[in-house]
Amino acid sequence: MGKGKAKAKQVKGKLKETAGRAADDKRLEAEGRAEKLTGKVQESAEKAKKSLGGR
Repeated sequence: MGKGKAKAKQVKGKLKETAGRAADDKRLEAEGRAEKLTGKVQESAEKAKKSLGGR
């Protein structure tokens, strides 16, 4: 997964989290937080891969 897709996942997660908070939907809020965190982890993995000389 590329860095751009990881960023997109973070944004999508943030939107879900905000929508869940606004609608008082704890499940949607938690799902958004998880998706945002997944995107951050993927982005970090891409950065690490690049710094180690990977593609």
